[in-house]
Amino acid sequence: MSKISGYFRLMRPLNCVMMGFAVIVGASLSHSSSTSLHLNLVCGFMTGFALTAASMAINDYYDRKIDAVNEPNRPIPSGLIKPKEALALAFVVTAVGFAAAYLTNIVCFVIAIIAWVVFVTYTAVGKRSGLPGNFLVSICVAIPFIYGSCAVAGAVELNVLIFASMAFMSNTGREITKGILDVQGDKAKNIQTLAVRYGERTAAIAATIFFLSAVLLSPIPRLLNLVSLWFIPLVIITDFGLAASSFLLLKDYSRENARKIKNTVLLWFIVGLLAFIVGAVR
Repeated sequence: MSKISGYFRLMRPLNCVMMGFAVIVGASLSHSSSTSLHLNLVCGFMTGFALTAASMAINDYYDRKIDAVNEPNRPIPSGLIKPKEALALAFVVTAVGFAAAYLTNIVCFVIAIIAWVVFVTYTAVGKRSGLPGNFLVSICVAIPFIYGSCAVAGAVELNVLIFASMAFMSNTGREITKGILDVQGDKAKNIQTLAVRYGERTAAIAATIFFLSAVLLSPIPRLLNLVSLWFIPLVIITDFGLAASSFLLLKDYSRENARKIKNTVLLWFIVGLLAFIVGAVR
């Protein structure tokens, strides 16, 4: 297997493309008619792609000892990529991401730096911290949408901010739910999730609070006339799904059910995203 394929595996291109796409979605939620729209979208996609690649490389660098046991075929533990080479790749793609952000506008450049600090903090220390680590992951999920708005509008438009807040809340609930799923492994690794520290029932209650917080935010875009009537059917589905998932999690917070809820919530998140995209059509 060639070293080039090792670098690609280290970057996880699919994750990079998804994050670049999230930036474009954030831009599509904006009502901007900027003449530099297309160039900024290209730069925004490049920023999301490159900084995600950097985060993947840095993550594998920090996890190389764990991966040597659990995932020995990954590029670093397999010996295909040396640890210093992984850091060199991270440096190069970080520079590319920052350059693309700078070419967009100064606001995007600042956001890119913040995003980089957040994911490095999570990788280096946040993983074992439980709830603070959950928050860091959710910030990383929400930032691309904010970045996309700033790329084409120069600011965070209100409907984008509301969606980013909903994404933060629902993803935090999902991360807490994942803690219920992984409680035995996390105990062994001394990862202080809510489920480890306070038990699965308390974690289920906390996850429900975050899910329902996202639901409570959902009517605001329509009440403020930020979206069209097309927004309503899909957001109703999203709200019903999150509420039902919350009820089912409180009723049964076993490992098996937590796995189902974790996967189902991702579906409701995608439906909610479609609600905002369709709602942007006037």
